[in-house]
Amino acid sequence: MSDLQQQDRSASFGQGLKLIQQLGGADRPAVLDLFESIGETEFGEQCVGFIYGDVYHRPGLELPDRQLVTVAALAALGYAGSQLQFHAKAALNVGCTRRQLVEAVIQISSFAGFPATLNALTALKQAFEGLPEEEQAPAETADVPWADIEDRRERGLAAMKAVDGEAGEKVAAALADIAPDLADYIIDFTFGEIYSRPHLSLRHRELVTIAACVALGTAVPQLKVHVHGLLNVGGTQQEVVETILHLAFYCGFPAALNAIAAAREVFAQR
Repeated sequence: MSDLQQQDRSASFGQGLKLIQQLGGADRPAVLDLFESIGETEFGEQCVGFIYGDVYHRPGLELPDRQLVTVAALAALGYAGSQLQFHAKAALNVGCTRRQLVEAVIQISSFAGFPATLNALTALKQAFEGLPEEEQAPAETADVPWADIEDRRERGLAAMKAVDGEAGEKVAAALADIAPDLADYIIDFTFGEIYSRPHLSLRHRELVTIAACVALGTAVPQLKVHVHGLLNVGGTQQEVVETILHLAFYCGFPAALNAIAAAREVFAQR
């Protein structure tokens, strides 16, 4: 390795170490101790430098948003409880609220399933234990004009039309001849109930839904619908790309490559 390469790696590690200290609230990140204990100190430093020193500092997605999508992806994976607890605490350390984290997990319940949701909520409960009480944040309802519609079906249809537009309507129509009740459940529960809840903006709901679909790896059609959804509620193509790139290090490069291909198709259609 050349001196210049070594300097670049050292600079990235220094920047990454500073950020992970901020996220984790500790001078010595536990992940470095883990790598050191198995004789992989250099690889641990490379991970910290590359992920936290480089990727986390990319423009296009703010740090609290990066933590929200990380929490959502880890919740959807269903097997990363320890990492979920770390990133839940990290999210709080950079300005997210407990209600936002809980709502992010509830938001993905229709996509990742209820067992994964229950496991994630348990991990959040453990992450919050011992932390001081936080002030109740005002509910983010300004961008949910359908919240006051009393009829759940009408509320769900209004939400689906506003968020997913034609893409969502096509999903419901495609189920009409084989499982119309499933379409009803999607409209009534996912859109009529979940999308009408406070404490998480529509933009954030779509970001965490995209994160869950990326993590699952088997939900490309649904990922396309919600890329449309994010763009429909004011998100940007750059936020889509940055979310997927960010999650490559939590969900794997194959999942990220599949997601980027899906996003490219949506961008081309629009």
